[in-house]
Amino acid sequence: MHKLLVLYPEPADPGHFRDYYVSKHLPLVARMPGLLAFRYSFEVTATQGQTPYFAVFEAEFADAAAMTAARSSPQGRQVSADVANYATGGVIVMDFPVQNGAC
Repeated sequence: MHKLLVLYPEPADPGHFRDYYVSKHLPLVARMPGLLAFRYSFEVTATQGQTPYFAVFEAEFADAAAMTAARSSPQGRQVSADVANYATGGVIVMDFPVQNGAC
């Protein structure tokens, strides 16, 4: 499995961010080919001090190739272009392969 992680610093207008993100951006995300699942939260906290992030998003893909194909697809390019419509505080995008652990 491969994950895409997006961290959003505090936007200029948190209300607009939340409304736009849920009603317009996430429906675009859901159309990305190869997307297995996604999760998001506006309830980001730090274990100590204040968190530098307002929101977090993660998406799951079968592997890095599937993620790359999704991001370069017409739907993925539309998702990327849409970020400027709500993320006025910037955005940090990371991806990584998931390693399984044992308990």
